[in-house]
Amino acid sequence: MSVTFGDESVGAVAAEGARGLVDEGVPGALAGGDPTLWGAEAEAEAAIRLGWLNLPTTSRELLPEIGKLVERARAEGLEHVVLAGMGGSSLAPEVICASADVPLTVLDTTDPGQVRRALADRLDRTIVVVSSKSGSTVETDSHRRIYEQAFRDAGIDPAGRIVVVTDPGSPLEQSAIDAGYTVILADPNVGGRYSALTAFGLVPSALAGADVARLLDQAAEARERLGEDGEPGLLLGAAIGAAAAEGRDKLLLDDSLSDINGLPDWIEQLIAESTGKQGRGILPVAGSEPNEAEDELLAGIDTEGDIEVRAPLGAQFLVWEFATAVAGRLLGINPFDQPNVAESKENTTRILQEAGDGPLPTGTPALVDGPVEVYGDLPAHVKDLPGVLTALLKDIPDRGYLAILAFLDREAAFDVPVPPEASFEAITDIWAAHDPASLQGLLAIRTDRPVTFGWGPRYLHSTGQYHKGGPQNGVFLQITGAVSDDLEVPGKPYTLGRLQLAQALGDLDALRKRGRPAVRLHLTDREAGVRHLLAAAREV
Repeated sequence: MSVTFGDESVGAVAAEGARGLVDEGVPGALAGGDPTLWGAEAEAEAAIRLGWLNLPTTSRELLPEIGKLVERARAEGLEHVVLAGMGGSSLAPEVICASADVPLTVLDTTDPGQVRRALADRLDRTIVVVSSKSGSTVETDSHRRIYEQAFRDAGIDPAGRIVVVTDPGSPLEQSAIDAGYTVILADPNVGGRYSALTAFGLVPSALAGADVARLLDQAAEARERLGEDGEPGLLLGAAIGAAAAEGRDKLLLDDSLSDINGLPDWIEQLIAESTGKQGRGILPVAGSEPNEAEDELLAGIDTEGDIEVRAPLGAQFLVWEFATAVAGRLLGINPFDQPNVAESKENTTRILQEAGDGPLPTGTPALVDGPVEVYGDLPAHVKDLPGVLTALLKDIPDRGYLAILAFLDREAAFDVPVPPEASFEAITDIWAAHDPASLQGLLAIRTDRPVTFGWGPRYLHSTGQYHKGGPQNGVFLQITGAVSDDLEVPGKPYTLGRLQLAQALGDLDALRKRGRPAVRLHLTDREAGVRHLLAAAREV
């Protein structure tokens, strides 16, 4: 494993930063779990959040229990593994399973279409992992309730199909025990975004068929080097932290040549939620080409870049976690708290309670262009959707960015029918024409500023912290869509579709309070709306 530098100036900044850290004794202190490294205000939090340093050893204690669970699932023919979890509870297993090429259905959404599709897939052979550190995550609680009802309706005892991963003492632990579910407890001294090598990462990945013991072996090799001069995590942390302090605070992530699939999405959460606070931070950008702007830094995962990080997946997890803690030290922030995450959650709760059984407070559209309603303050000259997109791009300030936030079904494009004789290239083109994520690329080529893309509510547990707590230079384009086939949440006064829209409105409130431009596009017909939106982006 190694961290090298394709940009000599970045290498020089990293070397200088690393020397200063070594002189202060930081690498050894961090490797030893010293909670004082981020200042007195952060010490109490850090003292209960450094357990990730020892996971390559401590998580091995889980392997026999996980092994028995996997054997039982195989013996009972439970081949469809569904993971209900958000943020750190879902992003790491998704990367692990994608890289191991084993199937895992991840539900980190409140979109009823996406959840319905999972429910319709081999329910008789489904095992569900419900993962929540706090035990009260609204999305995961909704998924649990929905699957419990679906199993009962199918004459299946949920006790044999639901596995709960949570922290000791959480509300979910006792309720799961009472329900007769298998419960596997995670290390409470590890924060969610650092939990890749805890039960949250290992249980669903092992059930899906990944070799999690090998993952721990890879991490153990990296652990042996932590604290050494020139160690990869130290060099990486010194590079991204020192570069950000000097103004290169947009970290573009490229894994195009790597056998590891999807790691930038996991890194995005780790860095954005750890560093984006107190008006400072590093903005990770996944899925976008570099513009060679002065505030950009390109990190390659097994790929060339300004920084090149080469390591197997288990080691990548630990190296990036160590680097993030180091960068937090250099930026003068606490990398283990998330002070702004609760705001959007509280807004969502308030909106649902105030609306009662009535309509949610969506407001009146500023304009309507075909199947797209536009909500927000627009310049008087803007009369159509291309004009809206153009105005947003012009609003991005120097050193700012555009964030596209889509509260939609992130798998819907792959359900679009394609001709059986279509080539791979033709199939890709068809999917792209129906995929909201394509908007990122279409707008990125029309600006020299970074464009990020996040699926809601998934991003609320990831970059949402940066958008609200980091530098206030973002411009926000939110996308919501009409729900044609909603899904009840048993025992709750709302449906999934209503919860999804309330989450979007709640976050929009939080973003607008920062005084940054924020526009919501509502697709009155989702499929037609996506096509119309992508066509408008091509006209910009």
